[in-house]
Amino acid sequence: MSRIIGIDYGLKRIGIAVTDPLKMFAQPYDTIFAPDFPDWLAYYTKEEQVDCFVVGMPLRLTGDDTHATQHVIDFIEWLHQHYPSIPVETIDERFSSKEAQTQIHLMGKKKEKRKEKGLIDTVAATIILQTYLQKIS
Repeated sequence: MSRIIGIDYGLKRIGIAVTDPLKMFAQPYDTIFAPDFPDWLAYYTKEEQVDCFVVGMPLRLTGDDTHATQHVIDFIEWLHQHYPSIPVETIDERFSSKEAQTQIHLMGKKKEKRKEKGLIDTVAATIILQTYLQKIS
């Protein structure tokens, strides 16, 4: 069975979420340091069949690009070059990090844990992926 990978891209860390094999639910997976991501993805795609990458697209409330938008566009181009047979979809991620912090708080995590950037990135990737799944269902 194949999976869909949700990605919250950052220059330092990349939050990862994956679907269950039936592609019904998004699940937090991990946070990968950006320099390690190419090796991690090569390994993951050898172990699991991937149907699609879903990448969060950073936009301002007005819909304009942010300082991070071009970095994400470059990352998507990298995905197209290295994994041409796997489609890439984008999802508006304007509120994903804030929503991730809220979800972490609702899980009862202590203040120090709620500020942990890696956890926020992974939960944000899960929100991005779940948003995509809702969109296609």
